[in-house]
Amino acid sequence: MNIKERREHYHIAGMSVSVITNAEIKRLEQYGVLKAGTEKQINRQSLFNACSISKLLTSMLIMVLSEKGKVNLDEDVNEKLSSWKIPLNDFTKVRPVTLRSLLSHQSGIIDPENSFAELNGKDGIPRLAELLNGKTSYCKESIEVKYEPESEFYYSDAGYCIIQQLIEDVTGESFAEIVKESIFQPLNMQNSTLTMEVSEEELCSFSCGHNKYGAVIDGKYPIYPYAAAAGLWTTPSDLSKLTIELMHSLKGRSKLGLSVSKAEEMITPQGSQAFTGLGVFLEGSKRELEISSLGWGAGFQSIMVSYPYKGTGLIVMTNTDTGVHQMKGIIGEVYHAYAAGLE
Repeated sequence: MNIKERREHYHIAGMSVSVITNAEIKRLEQYGVLKAGTEKQINRQSLFNACSISKLLTSMLIMVLSEKGKVNLDEDVNEKLSSWKIPLNDFTKVRPVTLRSLLSHQSGIIDPENSFAELNGKDGIPRLAELLNGKTSYCKESIEVKYEPESEFYYSDAGYCIIQQLIEDVTGESFAEIVKESIFQPLNMQNSTLTMEVSEEELCSFSCGHNKYGAVIDGKYPIYPYAAAAGLWTTPSDLSKLTIELMHSLKGRSKLGLSVSKAEEMITPQGSQAFTGLGVFLEGSKRELEISSLGWGAGFQSIMVSYPYKGTGLIVMTNTDTGVHQMKGIIGEVYHAYAAGLE
């Protein structure tokens, strides 16, 4: 691929790529700038908004907490929620909401229309209980079960807000603190954060978001104030470490204490859908299994794809929202070129 030409075609301000081979980072490449109109080059430490790839991080954390006996994937989440509880109705009488159904987007929760936008400085950081009760600008309707759990698939940010609230209720710590202790530090993910603001000192490492024309978006650094669903800022190399940890866990070599069975559970079809695991999406089976997670938000697009039993993977992060699905833009072109090289 002629990356320079394709970046210009899609107006991509900056892009960073990591390639995994034999469960090791083999290539790291960076292109472009942190902010259009400047000479601030993307480097290996440059952070991108991972958006919904945060859900992969959240799923890994849940599996770690499950190994420690702090949570149960198949228990009614209301048993451990204390700051807020899922309202009971006819659907929950049939089947309760569990962490398993929340992680696989089959909990019965449907996000209200026009909900879960980026942080609004005027409204501040919402308390999750208030958000779930529909009392914030980020989610103006109270969250409740809309269909029988485990019967259908509806992608849900609200579901991951419930997971975050449960984690904080169970551990007594903020989500950011428990992620740092349980994931970032053991995996040496030094360029990852769940920050709620970008300080002046950090401007040299955070990339700005850009629109499909390559112009810097309003606010420059979009923050999503629901970390478990979309709050991760990171680099392809750090995401590679998370991906490689899953590969190692499948062979009994986890740094986080994940058992082989828990790692396998993450990448096993869940509920009524063959394409969704726990925090990841699935295609193929056995050794050919492909798992993926995509991030798409204001000014950013990214993808994590890996073949865990082969020990290979690809992470592509851009600081530009092309306005089309990842697979229809430069990320899709890089993915297809990578996949062709594996054949």
